[in-house]
Amino acid sequence: MSKIEVRDLTVEYGEKQERTLALSQVSFDVASGEFVTIIGSSGCGKSTLLSVLEGLHEPSSGEVLIDGVPITGPGPERAVVFQQYSLFPWQTALENVAFGIKQYHRELSKKECRTQAKAILSKVGLSGFENKYPSQLSGGMQQRVAIARALAADSEILLMDEPFGAIDAKNRTLLQEFLLDIWEGEPADEKKTVVFVTHDIDEAIYLADRVILMSSHPGQIYEEYKVPFARPRNRRELNSDPEYVKFRANLYDALYNKAIDAQDLTKAAL
Repeated sequence: MSKIEVRDLTVEYGEKQERTLALSQVSFDVASGEFVTIIGSSGCGKSTLLSVLEGLHEPSSGEVLIDGVPITGPGPERAVVFQQYSLFPWQTALENVAFGIKQYHRELSKKECRTQAKAILSKVGLSGFENKYPSQLSGGMQQRVAIARALAADSEILLMDEPFGAIDAKNRTLLQEFLLDIWEGEPADEKKTVVFVTHDIDEAIYLADRVILMSSHPGQIYEEYKVPFARPRNRRELNSDPEYVKFRANLYDALYNKAIDAQDLTKAAL
């Protein structure tokens, strides 16, 4: 059984004549332990799709299922990392992560939460920064804290909405590798299912088992691409691999030249 099933998902915004069709009959599955990236132009509904997966937005029609059960709202089996760091500025890194643990494990004492938070911060390379406030951390470090807080929930599914979009190129690369190190380091039967929204082609390919390309207005699935490169991946070797260059060129062509507005695709077929 798939971990996530999206079935004929349609989402509309607004009232009556002002209604906007954001997503139209979107369908796809995500297997347990699979890393899927979703890419498309701005306004194609990537973030709307993720908000439905989070349980923050109800479908106008269709449904999303987790382990065969329809989503009715946010749940402890799903953790979310946003583009903005979403940290409490009045709490230290340790307190931010401990707060995340307490939300999902209320039976734990304050001391137990802090002990676990310290271990998770060490896992993401932030030992020695536990008592720093977000304003005292770089953007990359803040995002590590946000990822640590999501990992602290020990959820089966990790939803990521352009989490590295506001990070400079160097730190973005480091965070991509850091995320893969954690994900690939998990035992096969404990590996988190990841849905990662991005607008960056190289990021989409480097991270994913499968890339889902969306067209827009309204958002629809244009094509799915299974990434054929074995893990663990070496970025430098990939960039010089003719097969990678070809794969990237095909995805680039589809994104910029073929995955046009869904309405235009429909017209072209008539």
